[in-house]
Amino acid sequence: MEPKKPINHFAAGAIIAGILIIYSIVLYIIDSQQSAAGWFAYVIMIAGLVIFISLYGKANNNQVSFGDLFSYGFKATAFMTLLVIVCTLLSFMILPEMKEKIFDTARQSMEKQNKLSEEDIDKAIEMTRKFFYAFTIGGIILAYAIFGAIGSLIGAVVTKKRPYNPLEQLDKLDSK
Repeated sequence: MEPKKPINHFAAGAIIAGILIIYSIVLYIIDSQQSAAGWFAYVIMIAGLVIFISLYGKANNNQVSFGDLFSYGFKATAFMTLLVIVCTLLSFMILPEMKEKIFDTARQSMEKQNKLSEEDIDKAIEMTRKFFYAFTIGGIILAYAIFGAIGSLIGAVVTKKRPYNPLEQLDKLDSK
């Protein structure tokens, strides 16, 4: 029986990123502003990482270490993060009304709290406009690093591991 070829971390990251991008497009189309719907993307991300880490372990006959599995998951997270950043920036360039909708929602949220004056709200929105892309990229990197680490840890913990035993290799050589 031929050994299974493991799915590399680029493919795993691309698949999970694709699912997350499709999910965010659906949320945008249905105009969902529920925070629970946004948080569900992180559940998808963690579940995807756990699944791909498990598949990676199985493809390697579970002869992998915790570090190998975590590393695979975090590399997939890094690639996934890069793809999501690129798609997010492209979507803001293609659909500038998305960006304006974010500012309107932020303004409404600040006005509801009734803690800031109109002038303070205008200053906050202006600062957000000025640093919007930096905040967006930084936020994605931070959130994906945290949830990617969590998904990678869970995946590395739950994946069965049969550590490599060098003596087994000697037994196989002796039998030939």
